[in-house]
Amino acid sequence: MEKVMSKLRNLDAYPKINEDFYSRTLSGGVITLASSIVMLLLFLSELRLYLHAVTESKLMVDTSRGETLRINFDVTFAALPCSILSLDAMDISGEQHLDVKHDIIKKRLDSHGNVIESRPDVIGAPKIDKPLQRHGGRLEHNETYCGSCYGAEAADEDCCNSCEDVREAYRKKGWAISNPDLIDQCKREGFLQRIKDEEGEGCNIYGFLEVNKVAGNFHFAPGKSFQQSNVHVHDLLAFQKDSFNISHTINRLSFGDYFPGVVNPLDGVHWTQDNPSGMYQYFIKVVPTVYTDVSGHTIQSNQFSVTEHYRGTEMGNLQFLPGVFFFYDLSPIKVTFTEEHISFLHFLTNVCAIVGGVFTVSGILDSFIYHGQKAIKKKMEIGKFS
Repeated sequence: MEKVMSKLRNLDAYPKINEDFYSRTLSGGVITLASSIVMLLLFLSELRLYLHAVTESKLMVDTSRGETLRINFDVTFAALPCSILSLDAMDISGEQHLDVKHDIIKKRLDSHGNVIESRPDVIGAPKIDKPLQRHGGRLEHNETYCGSCYGAEAADEDCCNSCEDVREAYRKKGWAISNPDLIDQCKREGFLQRIKDEEGEGCNIYGFLEVNKVAGNFHFAPGKSFQQSNVHVHDLLAFQKDSFNISHTINRLSFGDYFPGVVNPLDGVHWTQDNPSGMYQYFIKVVPTVYTDVSGHTIQSNQFSVTEHYRGTEMGNLQFLPGVFFFYDLSPIKVTFTEEHISFLHFLTNVCAIVGGVFTVSGILDSFIYHGQKAIKKKMEIGKFS
């Protein structure tokens, strides 16, 4: 047993020195205090990293198919009334959503930006089940009214009970309404008068779109859109205006759900129009992104980058409509962010490295100062005796 204990004693890599041989110095005490503070600060920094999750990023090819893309938007037009503002969306697959009204809220704003009225953007008058009076009849309190669509009926039983219904029927036919006062429903509802009453107002439009996950565009523009000779046009003649001010502020624009750390470059962007009328274009590259937190919950979302371009328009040129256009394309590369904690063994290794490294460096520094002071003192003594 004694032999075993003796062998273990010989393996001691930390030989002890009798305290009688210790020499404590002022410089050693200062270095000890400073190194202890440094070790404590580095330990706390390492502990903070250990307690908080770190995010690992990785790039891969996006192989997802058949998904939809959610576009969240909140845009304010300072000088474009809600009554003439419409939202259209289309993509390269040929799918079109003209004059989108679902999941959209419009707020009328006065010239100072204060809210006048907030309402969902819904389709006009309700459908009637059994019309009792045929086209051209007048609206009375005790009878069911079936208004004329003025040649735009798809079938004989079709009815247009409001100005919005007539405009919708004309849109489906690819026609434009040049003078709303000639339409009985528009005249009765005071369509042009309402537009004149809202002159000088602005509009805040917000909501979301669900579109195919392919390249496409959506845009905010005055007038109701329709197709004419396979060209996308708007019935601007109905508003009897020569120019439209499309000055706008993008309060929020995102593709998909929010995830920690996302930066949407168009949030808060403001643009003021100087020319009488024009088209403002945003070209967006959407990057699919998957975020997984420490609990394993996954968020399917997107990031995007953007470039901007503006060009003036001429009234009557159907290829260049006044409005704000967002052209988006999808990147074939997907980014994945994964939150994870540092392992305890990694934390322990770093703590040992901190303690050992600071202790070694402070020991070297103390030894250098001690021997330096000793050498200087010795030279001073030799010089004094000589």
